[in-house]
Amino acid sequence: MALWRSTFIVSAMTMLSRVLGLVRDIVLLNVFGAGKDFDTFVVAFRIPNFFRRLFAEGAFSQAFIPVLTEYKTSRTHAEVQILISRVFGCLASVMSLLTLAAMVAAPAVMYVYAPGFHSDAEKFALATDMFRLTIPYLLFMSLTAFASSILNSYGSFTTPAFAPVLLNLAMIAGALWLTPYMAEPIMALGWAVIIAGALQLAIQIPELWRKKLLIPPKIDFKHEGVERIMKLMLPALFGVSVTQINLLLNTIWASFMQDGSVSWLYSAERMTELPLGLIGVAIGTVILPSLSARHAEQNQEKFRGMMDWAAKIIVLAGVPASIALFMLSTPIIQALFQRGQFTWEDTQMTALALQCMSAGVIAFMLIKVFAPGFYAQQDTRTPVRVGLMAVAANAILNVVFIGLFKLIDWEAEHMALALASSGSALVNAGMLYFYLHKRDIFRFGGHWKKLLFQFGTANAVMVVALWYALSWYNGDVSQWMRVLEVLLLCVVGVAAYALGLLATGFRPRHLKP
Repeated sequence: MALWRSTFIVSAMTMLSRVLGLVRDIVLLNVFGAGKDFDTFVVAFRIPNFFRRLFAEGAFSQAFIPVLTEYKTSRTHAEVQILISRVFGCLASVMSLLTLAAMVAAPAVMYVYAPGFHSDAEKFALATDMFRLTIPYLLFMSLTAFASSILNSYGSFTTPAFAPVLLNLAMIAGALWLTPYMAEPIMALGWAVIIAGALQLAIQIPELWRKKLLIPPKIDFKHEGVERIMKLMLPALFGVSVTQINLLLNTIWASFMQDGSVSWLYSAERMTELPLGLIGVAIGTVILPSLSARHAEQNQEKFRGMMDWAAKIIVLAGVPASIALFMLSTPIIQALFQRGQFTWEDTQMTALALQCMSAGVIAFMLIKVFAPGFYAQQDTRTPVRVGLMAVAANAILNVVFIGLFKLIDWEAEHMALALASSGSALVNAGMLYFYLHKRDIFRFGGHWKKLLFQFGTANAVMVVALWYALSWYNGDVSQWMRVLEVLLLCVVGVAAYALGLLATGFRPRHLKP
């Protein structure tokens, strides 16, 4: 029950964050539209956000949590405090230097990550200024991830899961109230990002203090725990963040495409992040400390059982989410975003990208379960090997799909990038499972045959129900009516899926960890 309770807490906080994230995107696209200015913000913010997930929430967390859990399990509280102090000092010093270097080298960084902007001097200059303004977010979020990892390792999930809500609130406030005071209105979002970063760190300090884990930093790269974290972290830098690397590579490609391409891809990605965050990230966040503890206890049976439970939840929720995003792509985008500066053309282009990305949703979610199976055992090399395969697949598929779209003279070139992302995710998830199975860490047992029949039947029932329900959808109504119609479509889909599960004999008790 502890796993369910922790998952529910993280999922509930993530739901709040994702709902506010949708409100945020609705506000931003309404105020700025899917054009040149918003493209520059998406690119400039994606870079510090990429490094945040690469260094802080990605490789650092996956390396730090298993070591911290081991210390907590087998050593004294004083030794845990020393570890936290040394990691704090080393992380803060490295990230401060990296942030400063990035600010100095901003034009070069922007040229590398958005080379297509260089042909438009005004757009390139605005993106460079935005990047300089937002890059300190990396430092704040690195320390936030450090604090969150400590709290998660001690079973506290509420505050870390709530922190992203502050980013959405700050950006909404910036767009609505700070924009009129800016010479370049889009720069209001940059200031909002910095404020949000500071707030996300600040709200975690009281809980760390109460647990006697708010320890003054001390730089000591020779500390045994720090050295182990660094050895685990270096390969994990690549392995854990393949998705982000692929998205960043796609941004580079998109910078050469027509204005709006970056924004269309961004909007579609935001929709796929809803099920990924609610289920995939929530499960991955909760099971890593638990898997690390089971590995430290050498309890392989419970380790496998925990992974089986997590995979069951992912498949149960991920497959219907992928199907629903594909079938309801246009109604969803139209209901949420089509207003103000976001036009019908933007809706169509974003919906096409979402359909292509929906194929990879289940894969993205499974990665959040399969990768911790290696990290909990302090194996960061295998995900790196798999990550290399996935990035290579993404690069190859980008070239193939872009070439194909040019050959048929299709204007929606950004679809090629979305398809490549999905293909890369499928390669990533498939190869992670291959190695889990090969090394007898985890495999789908015989009971999965019955589960797949039950899940498959329920999804088929849902598809039929949505197919008929879509004939009643009418986009030529007011915005609120569109939202209501989409909500009704979602209710129909959920009800049909649930009835399909019940009809095949599946019951909630089958989801017990």
